[in-house]
Formats: sequence, structure tokens, C-alpha cells
Amino acid sequence: MSPKAVRALVLAVFVGGIAGMIASSIADSNGWALAFGLLTAGAALCLITVTAATGGGTVVDAEAVGAELEQRIDRLVAAGADEQEVRALVAEAVRLGRART
Repeated sequence: MSPKAVRALVLAVFVGGIAGMIASSIADSNGWALAFGLLTAGAALCLITVTAATGGGTVVDAEAVGAELEQRIDRLVAAGADEQEVRALVAEAVRLGRART
């Protein structure tokens, strides 16, 4: 199941739990209101977990990004840049990106 589908399912449970809390509170049923509240809290924790595990939901195709990067390096080298310098710059950018996460 994709992270987007999990988020949609958890959001539906979350909204249903809020509706259940409201309806059971109106019906003066504290037990059901508490049960729906716990269900909603569980859904919120699931949403937080999915978001944390997937990096905010951004799904990146590493193969496509790598191919695009190689094409850009090739264009820079064809334009006269030193290939070793360009690759060293890319490696440094990768290290910086990993250090920030």
C-alpha cells in the first residue's frame, strides 16, 4: 500500500472518529466518546508515523534522478568543465544533504 493510500485511509478514520466523538457526546455516552477519541488518537499517531517514515510523502525515483544527474554532468563536461571537479562537487553536495537529515 502506498503512503498516499495509507494517509487517505488514516484521514478517513480520523474524520470518522471525530464524528463519532461528537455523536456519542450528544447522545451522552461517555464510554463511546472515549473509544472514538482513542481511535482518533491512534489514527493521528499512524499519520505521524507514515509521514516520518516516508520523508513527508515525497517519493523519489532514484534511478530517474541518477540518470538525469549523469546527463547534466555529461552536458557540463561537454561544455568544457573538468569532469573530476564536477563529480567532486556532486559528491560534496551529497555529503551536505546527508548531513542535514
